[in-house]
Amino acid sequence: MPIVHSDLLNEYDVLDWMHGQKTDESIQEVERDELLSLIDTQDFLGVVFYVEDDPNTPKILRHIELIDDEAADYGILLVKCSDRLMAKKFGFRNPPGVTYFRKGKSINYDGDIDDEEELLDWLTDPHNMEMTDHIEKVNRKMFQKIRQASDYLAVFFYSDDCKQCPRVLAEIEHIDDEADGAGINFVKIDDKQMAKELGVYALPGIVFFKLSSKEPVIYAGDLNDEDEILNWLMTQKNPGGDVIEDLDGPKLLALIEDSNALAVYFWNKTTCEACFTKGAKKQRKAKERKGLLDAATSAEVVDDGEETEGDAPSTPPPTPPPAAAPSSVEDTDECEQCSGVLESLENIDDDCDRHGIMFVKTDDLSIAEQYGISEYPVLVYFEDNVPNVFEGSLDEEEEVLQWLITQKTEDRIELITRVMLESMVDETQYLAVYFYKINCNICDQILEGLEVIDDELDVFGIHMVKIQDPQLAKRYSIKTFPALVYFRNGNPLIYEGDLQNEQSVLEWLVDDDNRELADEIEEVNERMLDRLMEQSPLLCVFYYDEDCAECDDILEELELIDGEVDLYGIDFVKVASLDAAHKYGVTTIPSLVYYRKQIPMLYDGDMHDHERVMNWLTSQDVFEIKNEIEEVNRKMLNKLLDENEFLAVYFFEEDHEESEAVLERLELIDSETDNLDITFVKMGDPRYARKWGVTKLPAIVYFRKRFPSIYRGDMYDEQDVLEWLRKNRFRQPELNIFMYALIALGLGFVIYTAFLLQCFKPAPPAPVPHPKQN
Repeated sequence: MPIVHSDLLNEYDVLDWMHGQKTDESIQEVERDELLSLIDTQDFLGVVFYVEDDPNTPKILRHIELIDDEAADYGILLVKCSDRLMAKKFGFRNPPGVTYFRKGKSINYDGDIDDEEELLDWLTDPHNMEMTDHIEKVNRKMFQKIRQASDYLAVFFYSDDCKQCPRVLAEIEHIDDEADGAGINFVKIDDKQMAKELGVYALPGIVFFKLSSKEPVIYAGDLNDEDEILNWLMTQKNPGGDVIEDLDGPKLLALIEDSNALAVYFWNKTTCEACFTKGAKKQRKAKERKGLLDAATSAEVVDDGEETEGDAPSTPPPTPPPAAAPSSVEDTDECEQCSGVLESLENIDDDCDRHGIMFVKTDDLSIAEQYGISEYPVLVYFEDNVPNVFEGSLDEEEEVLQWLITQKTEDRIELITRVMLESMVDETQYLAVYFYKINCNICDQILEGLEVIDDELDVFGIHMVKIQDPQLAKRYSIKTFPALVYFRNGNPLIYEGDLQNEQSVLEWLVDDDNRELADEIEEVNERMLDRLMEQSPLLCVFYYDEDCAECDDILEELELIDGEVDLYGIDFVKVASLDAAHKYGVTTIPSLVYYRKQIPMLYDGDMHDHERVMNWLTSQDVFEIKNEIEEVNRKMLNKLLDENEFLAVYFFEEDHEESEAVLERLELIDSETDNLDITFVKMGDPRYARKWGVTKLPAIVYFRKRFPSIYRGDMYDEQDVLEWLRKNRFRQPELNIFMYALIALGLGFVIYTAFLLQCFKPAPPAPVPHPKQN
């Protein structure tokens, strides 16, 4: 209590002092003993620890004094203390600092102490005012704040002069944690006037508030039956009594296959029920020892394993046989976790329905094993039959809900198990698998980058998943993490580039050379087909339908020439999309269309004859494009040399200005060369050009029955090139110096051999004399 230190004989000094005390809004100063007493007696106490000699102290205290009265409206007493030992005891070695005591339990403020509004919000936050194992006492002001922040709120109205209130309060203290676990905040208020305003005229009373409803609901049942109160609260929260549906067997498998947004909670139901029942008995006996339950109530056992929301428990379930009970405390805790998690997930079932996510539960272990699940409980999200395992804590229902919503609204990289991967490798044509390990910062950073390109990969028909399995990684020769493996129809390819550069990863995955498989026609979607149309000068597309009976036979036949077609520089792909077919003017299925720089040519022959298809694809009539010099590779050039008596080849260098300029001029005479029956093609292969004696590019080589002749004139003068080709076309092939030298050497060798034979010819034998001459 403040004491006047002025002159009592001076009435003006006394008046000024009294006026100052009335208008003074400073925070009360307390000593050590008084502080300890306040901690024991005050429900909500805020203590400002400060240093008297600190020049910043007056400023800090002025800020906090601005919220002193408003904090008092919430039932929070603010005091200040300069005792350094007390400050150190509660965690402040270097004051200033603020400690908040709730029934003696303290938490320290770690925000900006100069921001009085932030401090007030922190002090009045319902989570900070909450006291463990107790129903929080609040006043009218605090109730209004909690009401606005709570989806579901239960209020226990009582009075100090009510004899029945303490006993009822002791009963409902037992269900405070269960209500909180179900998302229902529970508080108590000692305010008769407020109770009457809400329609409670006899205390004690319980009123339930729902954020979506303006009108509260008053409990009219037995206040001494805690189980009935809890069931009533659950019913008020969810009047429909909807619970997570239990499915198993073919029904669940069909649902997984057909649903595009399905959450499945896998749990070992039998074991969990037995363990949870045993755990419930253990908790009930502990309450008996504390004197909180009477003998009659202690005989009951609550079976929450099968209980549904909104339904009151019926007869107590029988005690499970000893074989079903866990053999250790660890087993009991694990089983209790299954049921506890299920209760938490029941709270978000309706929220999932609102977001279009179907939620079911199952204890069908055979289905769980199909997805490589061996530890329970676990939550798996299925979208279009693709599984994704939840990595976080299933006890955090809000985290689970947010994860499910994210999976539904965003395309995220799915976490899978080994069994899931083996199945996906067999069933998915293009699959990128990110191998990583837990507690790896670089793995998490790279994963965030891969999430950026995940949507783009989906467009190209590449599915990306992630997995934590070091043993499986060894199968693919992965020794360091993270790593990326690309499966093309089950064939793995390891990425050896920089995983931190997601654009490089994207380009590597969509690269045609990496996607392409030997002797197998590549499957593409509409987006990939568009990309190939733009990039591939020679493209053959087989349009088909998965429901087409003859398409499989045709594909089997066409697979025989896929590798050979690739040798000719022709990209061969297949598309099972009617939309893509209609986009490119294909009206009949199946169809085979050859695109030469996006110029289509429909094959009208027998697609079951692969040799005929091959001849058609590589025939010169199909290959040529009018008024354009076609580019060839080595295989195609050799074929043209075999089939054409007259052939002109323009050898050039890629991305070379002179080569491009010359090509523009030569394109002007392409039709004239056709009239001369000279096939004119181009080839960007400098090494192959050397085979024909070409050492400087660009160059033109004319072949007459495979006999080469090199143009020595000005290639920018297309008319001179044309005239040179015309002369070579209608005269005997010219012999270059090398050929003349060969002929001269050959003639010289023949003459020299004849000379030697003549010079070293042996003399003829002497004639034999006739006998008569002798």
